[in-house]
Amino acid sequence: MPPISQTWQYGVLVVALVASAITDVRYGKIFNAITYPAIVAGLVGHTITSGLLPEGDEVGLALTGSLLGLMVGFLPMFVVWRLGGIGGGDAKLMAAVGALGGVEFVVSATLYGCMVAVVMALVIMNRRRVLGETMKRILGFLYSVLIKAKPTDPATPDSPKLAFGLALCLGSAAAIAELLIRGRLWLER
Repeated sequence: MPPISQTWQYGVLVVALVASAITDVRYGKIFNAITYPAIVAGLVGHTITSGLLPEGDEVGLALTGSLLGLMVGFLPMFVVWRLGGIGGGDAKLMAAVGALGGVEFVVSATLYGCMVAVVMALVIMNRRRVLGETMKRILGFLYSVLIKAKPTDPATPDSPKLAFGLALCLGSAAAIAELLIRGRLWLER
């Protein structure tokens, strides 16, 4: 069992994820009051426990690892947010996940979160009986992109909405579960 100085970030992460999942489902938003403190906790906490740079075989992320995780979590989601695909809270949530868990963790959490989002989307579309219609619009959009025509947005005003933040929270929980199953709460370098 690793010492608390190497596992504290997962406790902070779980609190931020649960709060984010609740607010995303209830209000359709992930609030700055959750994401910003989690980001600061990651940056400050890793600096206190491991310094500015990791030393030797040290397991902690240090400030540099936390900053790199923050950027890897935030930048792709920022692009998707700017393109209108997700909300800004989703991008900030992944910045917090990266600041707390580091690069390897945030990449894993993002991949798991996207897989959860796909399943959630398929279930929602199937329940609303719009799966076939939606797939036709998506294929039309992709065809337009491939032939370099001006694509139209495949979403319609009545398209069902997905709580993507909830999917990211579940993906992060899956990444934590993976670490627990493997018997470690930190990632080797």
